[in-house]
Amino acid sequence: MAKGAGKKQTDPRTIVANNKKARHDYAIEDVFEAGIVLSGTEVKALRQGRASLTDGYATIDRGEAWLENVHIPEYFQGTWNNHAPRRRRKLLLRREEIDRLESKTREKGHTLVPLRLYFLDGRAKVEIALARGKKEYDKRQTLREQQDMREARRAMRQKEMLG
Repeated sequence: MAKGAGKKQTDPRTIVANNKKARHDYAIEDVFEAGIVLSGTEVKALRQGRASLTDGYATIDRGEAWLENVHIPEYFQGTWNNHAPRRRRKLLLRREEIDRLESKTREKGHTLVPLRLYFLDGRAKVEIALARGKKEYDKRQTLREQQDMREARRAMRQKEMLG
């Protein structure tokens, strides 16, 4: 047996929130990892595993990337300096990435969508995607392809069990 074979690789990421609907509603073209500027109570609320990316999106405004409409609920033990749940949060990206995203989002049909929110080495990160909106027939086609793949795998399993 090869060295390290059979051991399961652990993901260093601690996932807080996933946006499953984004992959259904959008065709993902490119994915970026960005840091987020957060207040202390936001970090504590995220460490409790509480956040929602469903209505979230990112924008580029005056050369800076912003994460908007992402819901991080108030921290229960927070005091008067608790954060607003849906406030605008700055994203930390490289200048070249921001410029590239800005030029792409100007094109018709492109948007920036958050896919995952997680901790990596103790720092909060968000995975944002450059995406193009799918039409209704594209969504149906994707669902049909997934169903066909599922049925093919099921048939293969049945064949293996019998044979």
